[in-house]
Amino acid sequence: MPAPSELARYAPAFTVFTPTFDRAGKLPRVYDSLRAQTFRDFEWVVVDDGSKDGTRELIARWAASAGFPIRYFWQPNAGKAAATNRGVAEARGELFLIADSDDAFVPRALERFWRHWQSIPTGERDRFSGVTALCCDERGALLGDPFPRSPLDATWWDIHYRHALHGEKWGFHRTSVFREFPFPVQPGTRHVPEEVVWRAISRRYATRHVNEILRVYRQDGADQLTRMSPRSWARFRSLYAQRLYEDRAWLLVAPLELLKLAIHYVRFSFLSGDPVRAQIAPLATVPLKLLWAAASPLGLALALRDRVREIAAGARRPGSSCGPRGRPPATQP
Repeated sequence: MPAPSELARYAPAFTVFTPTFDRAGKLPRVYDSLRAQTFRDFEWVVVDDGSKDGTRELIARWAASAGFPIRYFWQPNAGKAAATNRGVAEARGELFLIADSDDAFVPRALERFWRHWQSIPTGERDRFSGVTALCCDERGALLGDPFPRSPLDATWWDIHYRHALHGEKWGFHRTSVFREFPFPVQPGTRHVPEEVVWRAISRRYATRHVNEILRVYRQDGADQLTRMSPRSWARFRSLYAQRLYEDRAWLLVAPLELLKLAIHYVRFSFLSGDPVRAQIAPLATVPLKLLWAAASPLGLALALRDRVREIAAGARRPGSSCGPRGRPPATQP
């Protein structure tokens, strides 16, 4: 680890980035995984998105004794997308690897990622954004589909449509590429799907995919940084409409995948209060309109389910109309 006087100009190979919000009980998984790494040229950047559970004190204790640089930044709660943009801005590493607040990964993860990155000839590296690997569960079982060959140099569309691969994957991108394509954060919207950025990156760069299990995926319930809210429904409607239009050329290659997009477009359109005419209008081609018609029944059913869940969740919140003595909910700021 560099001396404190050298830290300001220290440029490691990796910035391992963790966004967190009230997850102090889970963060030891990431910290323990980093302590075990065989490749030591990295820093850990933690962006605390408004935690009130002692995260700051926990990170400070680790920073005082860890064998690698830990840099902590606190910000008012704004969601994972905004936290990631902050992490990218603060990063000093050449490569940017997101490790969520409950992640664990194998001791050779950074070593293997670095080896695969270095295997790309120097003259070709500018056309690549990074490297993606596989994940397993806590029992070591592979999660999702392996790549058809390894290494596989491909775009987001190749992976999802041409090869029809599903399931958890994990990888890094060059920090400079993340700075080219920040998450599009808008006021009042905390959740931005990660694929918005992955797709933007894939329009310009390829990614190398390798059949190595490097991450241990653990799911302990919804991450508070990525939960959807009714405020995000209109944004999701717009995102699915954009995806349908951009991906329409893949309809004959992957019709079921496009049907799924159409179902979610219908779902979020109804949740946003759009009438049928307004839903059909943005669909510029006859095949997309037919796809909308096929997706409408299930999309409407999902929207009704979401509405029921939101009403039930509102009834459980403190101060709701179902609270003591039926008092109306307090006005939200």
